[in-house]
Amino acid sequence: MELPAIDGGHPVRSEMLPFSPPDIGSAEIARVTGVLKSGWITRGGVCEEFENRISDFTGARFAHCLSSATAGLFLSLKIAGIGEGDEVITTPYTFASSVNVILHASAKPVLADVEEDGFQISPQAVASKVTPRTRAVIPVHFGGHPVDLDAVREISKRHDLLVVEDAAHAIGAEYRGKRLGDGKNPCVFSFHAVKNVTTAEGGCVVTNDEKLHKALRLYSLHGQTKDAYEKLSAGGWKYDIAVPGYKFNLTDLQAAVGVEQLKRVEAITKKREEIAERYTALLKEYDFVQTPSVKKGHRSSWHLYPLLIDFSRLSIDRDRFIAALAAENISANVHYIPVHLMSYYKKTFGYRPDDFPAAYSLFRREVSLPIYPQLSFDDVERVVEAIEKLFAHYR
Repeated sequence: MELPAIDGGHPVRSEMLPFSPPDIGSAEIARVTGVLKSGWITRGGVCEEFENRISDFTGARFAHCLSSATAGLFLSLKIAGIGEGDEVITTPYTFASSVNVILHASAKPVLADVEEDGFQISPQAVASKVTPRTRAVIPVHFGGHPVDLDAVREISKRHDLLVVEDAAHAIGAEYRGKRLGDGKNPCVFSFHAVKNVTTAEGGCVVTNDEKLHKALRLYSLHGQTKDAYEKLSAGGWKYDIAVPGYKFNLTDLQAAVGVEQLKRVEAITKKREEIAERYTALLKEYDFVQTPSVKKGHRSSWHLYPLLIDFSRLSIDRDRFIAALAAENISANVHYIPVHLMSYYKKTFGYRPDDFPAAYSLFRREVSLPIYPQLSFDDVERVVEAIEKLFAHYR
């Protein structure tokens, strides 16, 4: 859908403002070049360095890097023995991988609605979904905003459930003054290209459980008792296949980017916070707009800036609004189409849009604005200028 810019075709920017480009600097490039020259580019010493840095950063005893956060979620369920006949509770307001992994583990996904005033899974909804077959809960720290972990943990303790935190958006976020991933639950981060810390593709599971950590190492690379780097370091060629594992490893090439990214994660988070504060200050005057906020005592990583707009107050719908922003050379997005609206899940489980009314209501109003470290405050003001231009035109 293409729309002309308002005011005779004069957009607020001369060139398109990208939505979420990766933030790659000279340090990342130099470190990757060093790995390429080293003669060792797959999983090796740089992956171990990255894992040690993640462990130090989060406060967890162990970190294990993988090819994706999806792999981390799946293996966390698989290693726990979750399978056919079991149920795992998660949210409909997430990217599909949070739910797909439950099916990959041969279990049944059970969706619990989100809180009405935000995007995080509702502990009350979780409690209402527990049955004798429930084995685990996957709370999703949507957009980098922490879930009410105390309430989720209390429910899990009461019913003896595994909690696997989906923190794909949330490296650097804090819950009650502690960084997410402190090891109390298996916690999974994503290093996908658009994430706050990237390795192009990749993920990590952090935990305090040494048994889980060792199992992750075993299952993530074919079930080998020694990987190639360990065999080289030990000077021996012998190994065993202890389990029929998977090919889920990260590489040193990818980890090289992650090491340098993690060194500046605090600066990345701080810049995202400043951008979010600027958006909120500029948009607070509109009574039909709800800006995101962080609960007291928590810190968001601000992976997303999800704006909620009451489109009933405008003479334009959400799709045309985003198209009109594009005509002003401003990129915007929607996060996410709830899983229960996806065709596979509708057909398989018979979901209807209003089965999860809070998630459905949020989805119909949500527009994600650009937020990333390279964004200048002038860029932010141009985004808001475009929004205000559309508000004035379509009210």
